[in-house]
Amino acid sequence: MTTREDVVRFLDEYLHSADIADSSRNGLQVEGRARVRKIVFGVSAGLELFKKAHAAGADMVIVHHGLLWGKEQPLTGTFGRRVGFLLRHDISLLGYHLPLDKHPQIGHNALLLKELSVQNIRPFGNYHGQDIGFCGEIKPAALSSVVRTLEKFCGAKALVLPFGAKKICTVGAVSGGGWSMIPDAAAQKLDLFITGSLDEPAQELCREGALNCVALGHYNSEKPGVWALMKLVRERFNVQTQFIDIQNPI
Repeated sequence: MTTREDVVRFLDEYLHSADIADSSRNGLQVEGRARVRKIVFGVSAGLELFKKAHAAGADMVIVHHGLLWGKEQPLTGTFGRRVGFLLRHDISLLGYHLPLDKHPQIGHNALLLKELSVQNIRPFGNYHGQDIGFCGEIKPAALSSVVRTLEKFCGAKALVLPFGAKKICTVGAVSGGGWSMIPDAAAQKLDLFITGSLDEPAQELCREGALNCVALGHYNSEKPGVWALMKLVRERFNVQTQFIDIQNPI
């Protein structure tokens, strides 16, 4: 029999969540039933995901973006409805934010680079004193070819800012809202920076930094780590697993 605590203990240790400073409360966020037969995985905690997880018979939901972000808040409104649904149906919620961004095997950024066969991978993208992304080298490739590979992998249409080299040899990745790392990518003279979402300054930062940027959407750039986490849990425990895609182009 697999228990809630078996899963929590394993993931906390595997992802080293206690050692990583984060605005998110990583690990168990809502306590549901003790026995776990089925786990639903998703990118972001929300009522639509919870409803579909309940309909699928889930005992536990594991996400990248959880509900707890370092501050107390009343159990009212949207937050209260989300927590209330989980408690009412006895479903546990686990969230792993930066631990899943930066993990060298199953993290989003490591997997984005792995899909491009990047070599000599090293940490990149300092966020509040810790590197949460990676960079490295690939065999020279056209930007269009790299974009097609990433779009197919993430199941997303990319926004491309083509202001750098025509042939891509060096690549860095910080998924999600990592666009603020554009100056770091330009300073390291990377040919391509991969991220999730962009804000208005990004275009001119790329132009002035002679940098190509591919934005896959915050949500879609952070599916890979969740998929890998699901595979890890399925292989480790005798449980059913399912990824539920609450499609989000942002």
